[in-house]
Amino acid sequence: MNILVINCGSSSLKFQLIDAQSEKLTAKGLCERIGIDGSRLVYTPAGGKKQITEAEMKDHKEAVSLVLKTLTNPDYGAVKDLSEIGAVGHRIVHGGENFSKATLITDEVKKAIADCSDLAPLHNPANLIGIEACEALMPSVPMVAVFDTAFHQTMPEESYLYAIPYRYYRDYRVRRYGFHGTSHEYVSSRAAAVLGKPVEELKIIVCHLGNGASISAVKNGKCLDTSMGLTPLEGLVMGTRSGDIDPAIVEFIANKEGKTVSEVLRMLNKESGVYGLSDGFSSDFRDLEDAYEAGNENAKRAMEVYIHSVIKYIGAYTAEMNGVDAICFTAGVGENSPIIRDRILQHLMYMNITIDEVANHKRGEEVVISNPGPGPKVLVIPTNEELSIARQTYAIVKGDN
Repeated sequence: MNILVINCGSSSLKFQLIDAQSEKLTAKGLCERIGIDGSRLVYTPAGGKKQITEAEMKDHKEAVSLVLKTLTNPDYGAVKDLSEIGAVGHRIVHGGENFSKATLITDEVKKAIADCSDLAPLHNPANLIGIEACEALMPSVPMVAVFDTAFHQTMPEESYLYAIPYRYYRDYRVRRYGFHGTSHEYVSSRAAAVLGKPVEELKIIVCHLGNGASISAVKNGKCLDTSMGLTPLEGLVMGTRSGDIDPAIVEFIANKEGKTVSEVLRMLNKESGVYGLSDGFSSDFRDLEDAYEAGNENAKRAMEVYIHSVIKYIGAYTAEMNGVDAICFTAGVGENSPIIRDRILQHLMYMNITIDEVANHKRGEEVVISNPGPGPKVLVIPTNEELSIARQTYAIVKGDN
């Protein structure tokens, strides 16, 4: 069975077609600038050449239609006709407390996703548009929702509650939800497989380090804690997001500069993180690494604060789980930055970790980067959220969940 995985943004649509049995990628692509002048589809079949189609896409329904026509194109398509697509898996950013696992999409599920839109106003409405576009064009194909927040629903109260009046949780469900859950679940499971041990017997820290970044404590296969909160703004220093700050800073800056709360929050989301710390030099860690090695003070400042934030969370989660068996690095920075991994691990030598320098200099490969010894194993595990979505979708359609 082929599973079509859809990740729908406000003006974009990423997709992959994955064979559920072999778990091989059949085709992938991206619709850009939906509803904007200059829209186009970039499509690559497995083992084939990239195809770029310049085409007007007024809305997501037109984008999905173009994707389906491309996938069934007789010259470079991946399937003969739409009957070869057995299900569609949709990435949904926020499921609130309603969903602790993937679920078959119904009208009730769509309403629940819409009800979470105030928690993810930039993402959930776009996710819903993608669902409805696919339903209109593939009415007989099962649709499955896979939630970024679902994996973190196993957190206990002491991990997810904020120390504010309890009525805000009771009335508005203000709490820690966490994000990147599909990645954290995939990487922790894959790490257990690499180590040859059941995930139910391991304490694992997953460091999802990209432009957006989060860390999770996974104990016995379940999420015990994670760094992002009610929104993806909390936690680690990120590309343009501040991560953890004193909440009073919001009012302080608003009063100093005559800004609204929304304007300050936009600054914390879009102008902060390593971008803000580097005084606007860059939010791209590749640029920062090059400048850091060249002695640029702005880059050095940004990198040191970023690394410090990761070290703090690893230490905290080690204590929270009363030990750790494996530390995993994943996502764009985690998979491809030997420098950042090395700087983090230099502060964890008290755990009896020593670094295999040759292994650590590999980029984007699944590899153990710690030397044999009594300490935790350190691994680089390239994340594959699309494959995880396809697996969960297939399980729902087969009736395994």
